Amino acid sequence: MLTIEKLKVYGADTAKGLSRCANNEALYLRLVDITVRELSSGSLGEALASGDPERAFEAAHKLKGSVSNLALTPIEIPLSELTELLRSRTPGDHTALYDEIVRKTNELASL
Repeated sequence: MLTIEKLKVYGADTAKGLSRCANNEALYLRLVDITVRELSSGSLGEALASGDPERAFEAAHKLKGSVSNLALTPIEIPLSELTELLRSRTPGDHTALYDEIVRKTNELASL
């Protein structure tokens, strides 16, 4: 079961995330769970694999908003970097960043 303490150990800024949820712990944990499911859905990976930079940017940007609002820092850092690369249409292989996002998501999902 996911707890605030486990999220702290994971590296989330729970004070910041909770403040954005009016310090409602149940709401915060529910939103973290929803975000983990969205991250695990594969939509970002599918968009990257499709070679459609607009779709990939939209997927990354949406996920970044959720992750940032919940202060899930271990995912927020690589996801923000990927989002900016996609926003600027920087060419290249973004697999390493995506793989890091997947690793951090799996780590969070296993808490």
